[in-house]
Amino acid sequence: MSILRRTALALALATAFHAVPYGASAETLAGAMAKAYENNPDLNAARAALRAIDENVTIAKAGMRPRVTGVAEAEASRTDLDVGRANPFTGVRNGNRRTEAITSSYGITISQQIFDGFQTLYRVRAAEANVLANRESLRAQEISVLLAAVESYANIARDQTIVSIRKQNISFLKEQVKAANARLNVGEGTRTDVSLAEAELASANALLTAAVSSLKQSEAAYVQIVGETPRGIKQPSSAKKAMPRSLDNAVATGMQENPNILAAMRGADAAGFNVKEAEGAMLPGVSLQGSVFKSVNTEQGPADNLSGSVTARLTVPIYQGGAEYGQIRQAKERLGESQLLVDSARMEVQRTIASAHAQYEAANASIAAIRAQIGAANEALNGVIEERNVGQRTTLDVLNAQQNVLDAQEDLAAVQRNAVVASYSLLAATGSLTVRSQGLEVAEYRSEVHFEAVKDKWFGLRTVDSE
Repeated sequence: MSILRRTALALALATAFHAVPYGASAETLAGAMAKAYENNPDLNAARAALRAIDENVTIAKAGMRPRVTGVAEAEASRTDLDVGRANPFTGVRNGNRRTEAITSSYGITISQQIFDGFQTLYRVRAAEANVLANRESLRAQEISVLLAAVESYANIARDQTIVSIRKQNISFLKEQVKAANARLNVGEGTRTDVSLAEAELASANALLTAAVSSLKQSEAAYVQIVGETPRGIKQPSSAKKAMPRSLDNAVATGMQENPNILAAMRGADAAGFNVKEAEGAMLPGVSLQGSVFKSVNTEQGPADNLSGSVTARLTVPIYQGGAEYGQIRQAKERLGESQLLVDSARMEVQRTIASAHAQYEAANASIAAIRAQIGAANEALNGVIEERNVGQRTTLDVLNAQQNVLDAQEDLAAVQRNAVVASYSLLAATGSLTVRSQGLEVAEYRSEVHFEAVKDKWFGLRTVDSE
């Protein structure tokens, strides 16, 4: 067995032995996605934001509900009266009388909007449409986080492979330096051969340092996305579950399932209801108001009394300075904008799907070609080494052949990563990269649970736990 093959086998065994720390289980790609889905702070913040948006429906429905106001007031008064006969010389009366009174009242007023030109109705419908739009936006963010977890996992697998390759290269180059020195000592080599091998070894050490740095950066990104330190990362395989059969099938699925398209459509629905709400300002309104008040007085004041009233009011807007017309035109322009954004979202999704599909096909084709290249490069390297040993090749030839092997191996690591990321990017673009489609072992967040709990809530200050 050649020196190169013995070194490669030893390093491969060492890498396999140290890949997973003692007592720690290796992390799978599905496990990393599940942890990111559960732990990612940006995703949890987006869920909290959606729960806040759910409350807009309750706020809008308040326009249909009565308003109750309690009122209490108290008034104290004092009156001093001069009484008795006045002094004829000074005009001052020789007596006075003081009167004190405390008057208090309390009561309740109830107001109910009967008709407001359908403004409240359409305000509620717009709020519900916005909730649906933001649910889709949340789903898009969930897909984005899952894809980011895939990318960070695949990046670590790639960087680990590159570090391992460069370590093997250093071991090979150390052997070349020893061999060059040995040939120099017996008069079969030159000092130039030794210098070339040493220079290549120094360069390889620098490249290894850069690879280790890249690996640490990928691990830091993994912790940020997944929330845990990576352990036992293995080379992942491309996506299999829910993969489209063809590009046409992928585009058709994306047009129906991509959350960005659905969010834009729901946004257009909300904009349409906003137009109806703005037009309602031109219609008459009807309201009722009832009140009951109790007055309580001191013995010296007027008698206590209880009073009540019911008032019906009809308001007909005639002219409000032109603001209502501007608001209607503004709402219509925003509706047009929302409808155009739906078309834009569809075109963007179609472009993303086509790009991801092309990248996936190109990566798979490159994998097969580079594997063949590696096999040929290894055979060439072994032949050059043998020829160098009999004096037909130089050390420079060996180093060049080794560099060809190294480049091909690193290219393979890169395209394997690209194939994995492109396959999951294709799923993400079609809207199929979900907890359910991938069978991830994590509880799926159900945003409708919180919505159903708060949409008709009349009272309460405590937030609803929807987990």
